[in-house]
Amino acid sequence: MAQQTTAPKARRRGLGFAAGLVFALIAGVLGGAVGAYTERNGGLSTVELPQAGPEAADRAPGSVAGIASRALPSVVTLHVGGGGEQGTGTGFVLDRRGHILTNHHVVDSAGTSGRITVTFSSGETARATLVGKDSGYDLAVVKVQGVSRLTPLPLGNSDSVRVGDPVVAIGAPFDLQNTVTSGIISAKGRPITAGGQKGDGSDVSYVDALQTDAPINPGNSGGPLLDSRARVIGINSAIRAAGDGAEPDRGQAGSIGLGFAIPINQGKRVAEELINTGRATHPVIGVTLDMQFTGDGARVAERAREGGASVTPGGAAAAAGIRPGDVIVKAGDERVHSGEELIIKIRAHRPGDELRLTLRRGGRELVKTLTLGSSASD
Repeated sequence: MAQQTTAPKARRRGLGFAAGLVFALIAGVLGGAVGAYTERNGGLSTVELPQAGPEAADRAPGSVAGIASRALPSVVTLHVGGGGEQGTGTGFVLDRRGHILTNHHVVDSAGTSGRITVTFSSGETARATLVGKDSGYDLAVVKVQGVSRLTPLPLGNSDSVRVGDPVVAIGAPFDLQNTVTSGIISAKGRPITAGGQKGDGSDVSYVDALQTDAPINPGNSGGPLLDSRARVIGINSAIRAAGDGAEPDRGQAGSIGLGFAIPINQGKRVAEELINTGRATHPVIGVTLDMQFTGDGARVAERAREGGASVTPGGAAAAAGIRPGDVIVKAGDERVHSGEELIIKIRAHRPGDELRLTLRRGGRELVKTLTLGSSASD
């Protein structure tokens, strides 16, 4: 009886074991297939990646973002057309009366009958009229009317700037308005000349510039260079591009980290004169320089171009005892290596300022102190 009842049970256990083995194999195959599918296709459920939650929009006032948020409402893009030419540049609001400061070369193509359109960071646009311009300083003032809630940019003191100070530049490079870049002050007192496309020297600007590595490109001209407190310390005006000299951004060369800005102390004086009188004054010493002189220093010409006296009778230089043939080698404490550099160093001052000049005459070095005269721009 034991044999009759135990044999069938043994067969059932064997069948059960075989069925379990088959199920395990099927499950393994299915599991591998599902795993392979998951690996290839990212799973069978919706993917949700981890992400930071909302943060406060405010940034530290001295950060680039903080400076930009305060300054952008005061920065404008200018579109200028006239005489068959079109151009784009930048400017910034000076006061609530609608005066905007920019570069001379930005608005020059408008002439007397061209069109100047100003676009604010909000997208609002307005027509602008020319108040005054000066090619020697490469500065101009335009004015908008009927625009409410104008926010002037505060002006800093460019004399207080130090090499290495952080700066922020705002402009419209290649017409990309509200572009913000940052860098440092790379150098101060860089003597640069720019312009000269007319060939007669009437459009040459002379700038004792702030140098910066903040990227500046065509369209940045006239825009503000700001310090860490969002105050204007310079007006972006020129760049040096690979393979050429320091030129205003009239061409299409891009930034290589050599940008130049007109110090705001000079810009403020010129802007005030343009607003109040429509013209700017230039400090002068009353001499004609020999611009072909290749030696070191700035040489006073023997004769003026028209054949007259190279030292203006009754002028500042004549009163100080400067003579034709003298070679000026210092303006104040700064070396002068050419006639252009002397003009730049003189224009960094105001009419009426005293200026000490060191010169060479007949192998001797002399020091002369004079009071700068004044010449109105055209």
